[in-house]
Amino acid sequence: MNYLTRNLLKLDLLSVLLGMAWIGLTTVAHANSDPNQTLIRSDSTIVRKDTVAVVPTVPDSLLRQRLAKLQKAIPLNYHKSVQAYVDYFTFRKASTTKTMLERIPLFFPLYERMLAQYGLPDELKYLSIVESALNPRAISHAGAGGLWQIMPGTGRDLKLYQDDYVDERMDPVKATEAACKYLRDLYAIFGDWELAMAAYNCGPGAVKRAMRRSGGDSFYTIYDALPKETRGYVPQFVAFTYILNYAEDHGIVAENYDYPIPHDTVQISGYFNLETFAKHSTMTLADLQKMNPAITTTILPEYTNRYPLRVPREQYAYFASRRRAILDSASQRPGVMEHTLLATNETIRYGNDSMGAWNALGQNPLARMNLDETPAEGIIAGTGKNSEKSTKLAAQLAVAESADEPEEDIETVVLRKPRKQSYVVRKGDNLGTIADRYNVELYDLKRWNHLRSTSIQRGQKLVILKEVAETRAERMAEQGTVKGRKKAEVIAKITHYKPRYHRVQDGDTLWNIAQRYDGLTIDRLKKLNHIHSNSLRPGQKLIVG
Repeated sequence: MNYLTRNLLKLDLLSVLLGMAWIGLTTVAHANSDPNQTLIRSDSTIVRKDTVAVVPTVPDSLLRQRLAKLQKAIPLNYHKSVQAYVDYFTFRKASTTKTMLERIPLFFPLYERMLAQYGLPDELKYLSIVESALNPRAISHAGAGGLWQIMPGTGRDLKLYQDDYVDERMDPVKATEAACKYLRDLYAIFGDWELAMAAYNCGPGAVKRAMRRSGGDSFYTIYDALPKETRGYVPQFVAFTYILNYAEDHGIVAENYDYPIPHDTVQISGYFNLETFAKHSTMTLADLQKMNPAITTTILPEYTNRYPLRVPREQYAYFASRRRAILDSASQRPGVMEHTLLATNETIRYGNDSMGAWNALGQNPLARMNLDETPAEGIIAGTGKNSEKSTKLAAQLAVAESADEPEEDIETVVLRKPRKQSYVVRKGDNLGTIADRYNVELYDLKRWNHLRSTSIQRGQKLVILKEVAETRAERMAEQGTVKGRKKAEVIAKITHYKPRYHRVQDGDTLWNIAQRYDGLTIDRLKKLNHIHSNSLRPGQKLIVG
């Protein structure tokens, strides 16, 4: 038995040695036969550099089968782009898919209710994921915003209010309702959900042009004629419809679901500071901002009228018991430093010489003056030499009758009360053109008339306040004290205009630039910049207001 065992061991050792020798010979033979192929030896492992890595993918047969099961009112067609997006968000971007799964309870119940109310397919709720990844404050490079990525101009057409403080495109309820109306109208135009979704992305005009150029009448027959971004839009919708229904089958599981915070509503009018309110009501600012994403800053302006502020129900009882004190604190404007009164209430124009004189003043004579004590007319001056210089300059202007007199700085500043004017809206007017006509800011025009949107009606009466400050030269030019060429020079010198600019980026067009600025139209944009064609170049500087 021992002998047999010893012989078997000898045979095993001999077999091992022969096997190793054979492997060595085979390796040498391969290396000699293919000199371009490099072998890397690591212990007993041989790895070739040209080894192809296996990329995980969902089998196309399985994907087709599951899409057929999910399909309801909207076609879920298989396409190579759909396959690519499914693989990308299932294997390479699983963390992003997980985040979106966790946000579903926050928005999908709202979507399902709104879609049912407007008689639209329930599957359209996945379109919001393609648009914003369920981020209510998402802003695209083109200026589209909110859960449904609505452009500013489209938002105004859909009655979504927008200004520097509130943007209703960010409000989940109002934006979802507006998106439902828009999708319903697009489906009425095209009668095809794939084309309606494509039009939601690039506009109905672009889809119709693609149909004319290609002669097709469905998404994939006009696919090549569509803008590049829109070609991937519908495939992404199909991909997310699949992924969010079969995420668990691919090992993607949500852990921390995001649920709506139970809330009550408080009506806010006038100036309101969200940070102060949060501090005194024991609410967190983060919760208030999450529940009120349409408030784009931490304040509401003085012209706010009954804005519905959502507050957490859990802290509402504490707030209700101290309601008056908390609201009074939140409505207090921040303290204004004495020396900032002039800067915040008047438009000051400086000449080349008067700039140095103004900086040399030791004290601001308006520092202790109340807002309602603004003089009707008076020269602002300091003491000593500067005061004498200002008086001297004004006197020289008053007697300037000939062109031979030396040029002096005549821009000593005087104040007067605002001049109130009225304007009746005519056919074809908009706030932008009216603001330009009177050389005032669009924001001020809305504030003076308590307007929450830029929409106005023919026959509507608007209040316009002009000139809260003017120079001595302006007053004298108005009264005719300065005559002839000198008067024209004075008027030219005091005229000022501070344009707003836009730097053209890749992909910008006249249309999307005009959409980005309130009251700006394509025709006006061309006129301001002396443009005769529709072509733009990156880096070009355009005047937009």
